[in-house]
Amino acid sequence: METQRVADAGPAAIIVRPPSYIERLDVRALFAKAQPLEVELGAGDGSFFVQWAALNPDVNFLGVERLLGRLKKIGKKSKRAGLENARGLRLEAGYFAEYLLPPSSIAAFHIYFPDPWPKRKHRANRLINERFTEVLRTALQDGGIVYLRTDDQDYFSQMVGVFGANRNFEPAPTPERLAAVLTDFERGFNEQGIQTNRAGYRRVS
Repeated sequence: METQRVADAGPAAIIVRPPSYIERLDVRALFAKAQPLEVELGAGDGSFFVQWAALNPDVNFLGVERLLGRLKKIGKKSKRAGLENARGLRLEAGYFAEYLLPPSSIAAFHIYFPDPWPKRKHRANRLINERFTEVLRTALQDGGIVYLRTDDQDYFSQMVGVFGANRNFEPAPTPERLAAVLTDFERGFNEQGIQTNRAGYRRVS
């Protein structure tokens, strides 16, 4: 019932809290309108999230961010933009995707510039690995897409490798209008001449 009250609260209730951290979340109850749902895992300060939500009012957007300060920025930016299709949630991205999302509930995931954990001994901490592709496959609707971006070439090779090895996904292009909406990290990297590596993968079964 708590999620329903959040939805009834309207656009002011942008930052939400799930009624349970161990049961699947009724994602439809978070929003006033029933629309396709896209999720950004690790939404940062909301630079991409708010822009993309504003450009797509016929889609609902949920930004998941672990750091409270960043989540507050997402809330302020979303309110300033008058977004009714945006919600933010404070939680670790991997846990949220695996344990709170219902199966076949998400139209698209956006995972942009996740921590690359560049030291070899720390690479096991990377979010995108073979197991996580299955977590995302379970949450995605048929035909749903995972969009990826990173500046780290080694991590990008890992991303491409694990998704390419999963027969439940096929490569999908990143639309130009989506690629044009930058994250805060991406804008800074590009200004330094560091290119963005992009990839997309569509769930096919």
